[in-house]
This record gives sequence, C-alpha cells and structure tokens, in this order.
Amino acid sequence: MFKFSGNRPTQLGVSNGRLLPCPGTPNCVCSYDQAAEHAIAPLSFTTTPAEAWANLKTVIQSLERTQIVSETSDYLYVEFASKLMGFVDDVEFYLDAPQNVIHVRSASRLGKSDLGVNRSRIESIRTKLQEAQAAVQRV
Repeated sequence: MFKFSGNRPTQLGVSNGRLLPCPGTPNCVCSYDQAAEHAIAPLSFTTTPAEAWANLKTVIQSLERTQIVSETSDYLYVEFASKLMGFVDDVEFYLDAPQNVIHVRSASRLGKSDLGVNRSRIESIRTKLQEAQAAVQRV
C-alpha cells in the first residue's frame, strides 16, 4: 500500500465561532460555505447535544482508516485515510448546540480533485446519525 498522507495542517480549528472556509480547490465541503461546489448542510439533530455528540463519535469510530486527532466538548478533528493510496482527508466537526446542528468541514490534504469523496463521506455520516437518532427516539 502507498502512503500519501502529506503534512497535517496547522491552521485547522474554530476561529471566530466558525470552521475555516474551503480553499479554491474542488476537494472540500464545508457547512459554512456558500459556493455550490463546497456547500453542504450541517448535521442536524433532534436529541440532546450531548447525545448527538456521542452518536457522532460512535459513528466516526465505526468507520475504517479513521483516527480522532483532537477533541473538546464541541470540536472534533478526524483524519480519514483512503484504502489504496493512503491519501488523508482532514475532517472537522463543530457542535452548535443552540442551533441543534453540527457544522462540518471535510478537505483533502493533497491534490485537487477528490472525486466527490469528502461530500459522500459527510452524507454517509449524516445517514448513520439519522439512524442513530431514530433508534434513540424509538426507545
């Protein structure tokens, strides 16, 4: 297996209550971004913020080639590596409890195109979170 991980970005995190916007390349999605190629809806939840955050971490930990790099009570930074080439995507989650959403930013560390992988990953996480919410509400 190849390893194209690149260097871990140093500028990630929450600044002025927001995640960073996407760069000009098409290999990033962010829930704060307005440009069509980068815009993605935040992850919404109907459970308590603590339950939503716990569900998110459970979903993240169930995914392959995933490493939680840092976390606080409202911020999660995760690295996802591709199976074949070892490309790394930097994915951030920011809990906005008053709005009942978790903002997201998912960006490829190297290259220009990601063939839609970052968007697809966030949508898959969204689906798994909705399933977890539904299970909690049935109990």
